[in-house]
Amino acid sequence: MIPDAPVAADPVATVATGSARPWRPARALQATAALHLGGALALAWPPAGWPWIAGALLANHGVLLAGSLSPRSQLLGPNRVRLPDAAARRREVALTFDDGPDPMLTPRILDLLDAGNAKASFFCIGERAAAAPQLVREIVARGHSVESHSHRHSTAFACYGPWRLLREIEAAQRALAEAAGSPPVFFRAPFGTRNPMLDPTLARFGLSYVSWTRRGFDTVDRSARRVLRRLTNRLAAGDVLLLHDGVSARPRVGEATVLAVLPQLLETIADQGLRPVSLRVACGDERGA
Repeated sequence: MIPDAPVAADPVATVATGSARPWRPARALQATAALHLGGALALAWPPAGWPWIAGALLANHGVLLAGSLSPRSQLLGPNRVRLPDAAARRREVALTFDDGPDPMLTPRILDLLDAGNAKASFFCIGERAAAAPQLVREIVARGHSVESHSHRHSTAFACYGPWRLLREIEAAQRALAEAAGSPPVFFRAPFGTRNPMLDPTLARFGLSYVSWTRRGFDTVDRSARRVLRRLTNRLAAGDVLLLHDGVSARPRVGEATVLAVLPQLLETIADQGLRPVSLRVACGDERGA
């Protein structure tokens, strides 16, 4: 078990760090370690066998790369793609918004959620939260949860080593805890890509990784009809839905697609007898909340 993180001197650092959770390598990572150890020992064999060893190691790295690039993969560690069974039995779904907060878009999304009596989880970028702390406080005041989407949302996030991951996630935890008043408990990687070193870093901060059941691609598709269809086709209790409230969701001309999609999405959810809640509400049973 990983020990609790040390108590920091200032309250923001304390609340940002939180309590570590136990960490155990995923089975794929255990198999990778065993394969590399076996490969090192096998170098004592005649050179004729070395191409087979190299081929096995390359194949292993190919599998890990595929897991890194697949947002819903479980190869690299726990990855919540659906809500717990208890939440599904309660007919709950989770609306999640990435890349905010954005002063032009987030307030309008909050108003639409209020109108639909819906709650959501906002995966915020630390730097943007630090630039608009009052908006983060508004998200919390309206009954939604603020979670972590990294500090800078770098395109190179999946290539970060352990120390850079540590600094990036700690910076996000500090910024989001200071703005929201409590630290995030869920994390989603930029672009949904990650590497094998992310999960032990998340464990150090008590963070759980979340991806999604279905996504709308609202940042790249201007058709509200197509985005809505992706989100509602076979929609079921327990689904985690992904939309965006950041700069990437704002087109150069016209309205953001999410603003046209959200009212129709909330109507469809209600018509199917489902209830949109935050991840913290949906997963409270499993997190001891």
